[in-house]
Order: sequence, then structure tokens, then C-alpha cells
Amino acid sequence: MNRVVITGMGAVTPIGNSVDAFWESLKAGKNGVTEITRFDASETGVTLAAELKDFDATVYMPKKETKRTDLFSQYGIAAAVQAMENSGLDTEKIDVDRFGVIVSSGIGGMNTIQEQVIKMHDRGPQRVAPFFVPMVIGNMAAGNIAIRVGAKGLCTSIVTACASGTNSIGEAFRSIKHGYLDVILAGGTEATICEIGIAGFGALTALSKSTDPERGSIPFDKERNGFVMGEGAGVLVLEELQHALDRGAKIYGEVVGYGSTCDAGHMTSPSVDGSGAGKAMIQAMKEAGIEPKDVDYINAHGTSTPANDSAETTAIKYAMGEEAHKVPISSTKSMIGHLLGAAGAVEGIACVKALENDFLPPTIGFKEADEACDLDYIPNVGRKVESAKYALSNSLGFGGHNAVVCFKKWEEA
Repeated sequence: MNRVVITGMGAVTPIGNSVDAFWESLKAGKNGVTEITRFDASETGVTLAAELKDFDATVYMPKKETKRTDLFSQYGIAAAVQAMENSGLDTEKIDVDRFGVIVSSGIGGMNTIQEQVIKMHDRGPQRVAPFFVPMVIGNMAAGNIAIRVGAKGLCTSIVTACASGTNSIGEAFRSIKHGYLDVILAGGTEATICEIGIAGFGALTALSKSTDPERGSIPFDKERNGFVMGEGAGVLVLEELQHALDRGAKIYGEVVGYGSTCDAGHMTSPSVDGSGAGKAMIQAMKEAGIEPKDVDYINAHGTSTPANDSAETTAIKYAMGEEAHKVPISSTKSMIGHLLGAAGAVEGIACVKALENDFLPPTIGFKEADEACDLDYIPNVGRKVESAKYALSNSLGFGGHNAVVCFKKWEEA
């Protein structure tokens, strides 16, 4: 079996439009949640979101292309271009037939759907944009990225709601581990901060009704009342180890395990006994060849909804046993909100940086402990540790999807 390493990363997030900016903000506990500025949200009953700030798509593509791509594709392309530059990959020197893309979105071009349905309603069906379909379908971030970088191997996207990004990394890992491809751009992208996005999740009573940005996304806190919508993208370059060494690539970390299960219980609520997500964590640890005592950090799904955070706490106990109370856990969604299909990709990058720097990012906004959430959530201030070798990244999606990736600090031995 091949070893799979990470040789490049790119990110656009509510707290930084590069991996370095994102990581520095995570370390500092910077809050990316603000009042919604994208539109007048007064009638939705929801006032907060974690929007990208100062994002300029023309840095990554010609202005003409921005008019033919939805925001979710633009964010994905931006993260992929960054990851490619970070990796030093030269497509003239690799076999592009063994170079793939697995970049997913939970929803796809929601902004364009909203805009064009309104246009059709107001001005008639003949006024719908000719690029409507290729702008909205969920595979087009992956397709556009493959076109941009010249990747001619497997190109696909995985729709597992909020687990999409983590499933993408996991499936890319397996494809390289078993020898099907040499290099894959893997991750997720999402852009759903628009009227129908906020109204839809609001109608589901999933979103926080808080008006205070400091009390909006507060995972594991007793006062949590819903998640805060985020947006952005994260893309990692996964590469077969020898392929990376042969070209002298800088290696940032290693993927060593992956677990994926389904609760098969409820459309939106996780299994209360924690078995679904817990078994995915166990699978990831088993493939990595480690035990619960070896895990140094868990980046929790931690959405800030009452049901998720208590159920995930139970799942961590299911998987970790007596070690559950010893392992440091945090939810970076406390700073960036919930990026839906991009969440697991951005959180995977947070795990790689945490292991690389022996620093565990905090769960900010934590004030009041909840009896149902009684683990070590690294409250409010990040934590420097002597050595962090293994990290788990958890993602749980509507539909009962559970995905977990195990990352390892880079070591040649």
C-alpha cells in the first residue's frame, strides 16, 4: 500500500483568504462571524453569518470567467490555485492522466439558482442565462479546477451534505493508497449566504437566532441555539509519498486513516447513542494503526446546534472510551461558522497546521458548560503542546453521513 502525504494547501475562509492568514487567525481565536451584509436579512429572523471578506475572484481567473461561474466554483478555484502554487507541482513534469480532482460541494450554485429563478419569474423563461446549468451543478467546481490545472485523471465530486469535504479527502486518500492515482486535489467549496440559503436553513430551525456575533457560533456551550452559516473553500494536494520525494516536494503532513458510516436513522438529527459517528472514528483509527490513547487532537464537527454537539460528545465517548476525557477537542466553526460541504476540507487544513505547529486551536465563545458536553473543548484560548502526532477530523452530514479522516505529523520513518 502507498503512503499518502499532503504537499500543498489552499483556503479562502471568513478569517483569511490564504492558509497562512487562516491559521494565524485560528491561533489568535479571531471571530469571523458578523452581521449579514450580502443582503437585507431582516425578514428571515437570522442576522449573523460568516462571510468572506475582501475576496477578489479576478486574482485567480479572468473577469469574463467570473460571470460564467457561481461563487462556489470561484472559491474552489481560488483554493485549488493556491494549493497548486503551494505544492510546486509542474504539470509538464508529471503524468496528468494520474492527476485527479475530488472537490465537492454540499449544495452547488445556490446564488445562481436564486438569481435566475427570480429573473425567470419577473422577465420570463427566455431571459434565463445560457450558462445557468453549468453554473449551478455541483460537480462544476471540480470540473473547472481540472480544466484550470490540466488534471486528466479521476474528476468527481461527492455530495454528502456537511461531510462532503471530509469524504473527498478520504476517498482521495484511498485512491492514492491503492495505486489508482499519484496526485489528487481534494477538498470542498460552498457559497450559500443568500436569501434562499438563510431562509431555508432558518425554516429548518437550524440557524442561530442570536444577534450578538460573540454569541452566534458557540459550540458545546449550554446557550448554543443553532449554527452560523459560513462560506469558503479548502483544497489539499494529496500525493503518493515516493512521487512527492522524487520531485523534492515539501511535505506538510500525512493522511493515514479514513472512516465513513451512515446513521440510517433520521434526515437531520444524528444518532443519539453516538454509534454512527463513533464507528467512523474507530474505522479511521484502525486504518491508521492507532488506539484512542494515541490521538492528540480532535477537530470536532461542533456545529453549535443543541442536537449535534451533545450527540458528537457521545460519539467521541463511544469511540475513545476512557480516553475521551483526556483528548483535547475543539470546533473551529466557533470562528468561521459552518461551511457545509467545505467545512471538512478547511477543518482538515486546520488539523494539518495544528500537527505541524504543535498548537491546538480553541473553541471560542465558550462561557457556560453543558452537562451533556463534558469533555475538553479547549475553551477560548488555543493550546501549545509538546508534541501532537495524530489528529482526527470529524464531519457529520444531513442524511446521517459520517466521515472522519486521521492525519499524522510528517515523519520520514
